[in-house]
Amino acid sequence: MPIVLLYAIGFIIALVLALLMTPLVRKFAFKVGAIDKPNHRKVHTRIMPRLGGLAIYIAFVGAFLLVSPFIPDGLLRPRDVNMINALLVGGTIIIIIGALDDRFELSAKIKLLGQIAAACVVVFGFEVRIDLVNIPFGETMQPIASWIGIPITILWIVGVTNAINLIDGLDGLAAGVSGIAISTIVVMASLMGFQPVILLGTLLLGGIVGFLVFNFHPAKIFMGDSGSLFLGFSLATLSMLGFKQVTLVSFVIPLLIIGVPLSDTFFAIVRRWVNKKPIFAPDKDHLHHRLQDLGYSHRRTVLIIWGVAAIFGVLAIIQSAVVQSSAANWITFGVICLLLFFLQIGAELIGIVDKTRRPLINFLARLAKVDTQQSRGK
Repeated sequence: MPIVLLYAIGFIIALVLALLMTPLVRKFAFKVGAIDKPNHRKVHTRIMPRLGGLAIYIAFVGAFLLVSPFIPDGLLRPRDVNMINALLVGGTIIIIIGALDDRFELSAKIKLLGQIAAACVVVFGFEVRIDLVNIPFGETMQPIASWIGIPITILWIVGVTNAINLIDGLDGLAAGVSGIAISTIVVMASLMGFQPVILLGTLLLGGIVGFLVFNFHPAKIFMGDSGSLFLGFSLATLSMLGFKQVTLVSFVIPLLIIGVPLSDTFFAIVRRWVNKKPIFAPDKDHLHHRLQDLGYSHRRTVLIIWGVAAIFGVLAIIQSAVVQSSAANWITFGVICLLLFFLQIGAELIGIVDKTRRPLINFLARLAKVDTQQSRGK
């Protein structure tokens, strides 16, 4: 069977499984009491079933089990199989933690311990870790000691997992952003010919698209922590597995892939620090909250954020295309500077950190005023 056909069949199988499983999971969520009740922080106004991530997980694993016997011999190396097992085993731990939280609302500490346990399974159980790093403006990748690589890997997995969890605030938002990020990974892996990531990403994307049929506004089911944590963990693992070659520059490309949830998480931390609130204290000033406060509808807010995520994805693909060039480090530096500039401008315009403080915009306005005065003086 041609490998492209196998990927296409796998995508369709995952999509169909998600379409079939999501209504069943919805009924199961109501039966076991895995529901989300409205409150002052929630956007929805009626009781909603959670556990949607379970449908995505079943579709993903089920599709993998169905297509794996047809994978051509020699396509996957032993190291690739190890990577796939790391994602499957670690993802299973994450989905269990998330499902328990959807039903019993676990404490933040218990969820964090579960995420660390899943990351440790990947790192120690399957020896998948970051072991190469690039010195800025250097010529080659340098190996790093395991005592440095191990904590960096665990921090990366836990950080990305929680970043997706934090943006799960509107119907279809986290699933759509994750789907765009995974699509970016699949495109880049295809350009590089990295088959394990293409396979896993395609199956995962099929499950997400099938679930979105029921999750887009007005949603019939939420993905819950089972979904957001599982998708975050999968994104973290796939970006780490697939792009060790691309990290000749740094983690810029994986960071671009998850640019939306990462930047929203960063601004949330800054916002709470500026306002002297606990870092983990929930609020209603995330990106989607601020866009809605500006008058955008539920659906339009989601589509805007999807668009921003797609821009990040395109930038990641462009960045990967120039990564092997002699000017790669300078291009990366330029991309980072431009991104930081526009992220800060955007954050100030929508008030994601503070609704009144606009330091960069005010600074640029003063510069423009000075320039105008000097021009008039001449």
